[in-house]
Amino acid sequence: MPDGEVTSFPLAVKCQDDESVVFSWIVWPSHAARAAAWEKLREYPRMMAGDMPFDGKRLIYGGFEPVVDV
Repeated sequence: MPDGEVTSFPLAVKCQDDESVVFSWIVWPSHAARAAAWEKLREYPRMMAGDMPFDGKRLIYGGFEPVVDV
């Protein structure tokens, strides 16, 4: 798919020629499950190692509420 001329994921994160944009999401069964998982992640040593495979300054994230659940 070609990059957008006004906006697109590659433009939004200033994607370089040797990079790829990755889009992912997590569906949590409940807010409590999400909170428990994030607490465990904060305690996991590899998550705190500081050697992330991406540039966190260009990370786009957010939370969403379902409009339709089939």
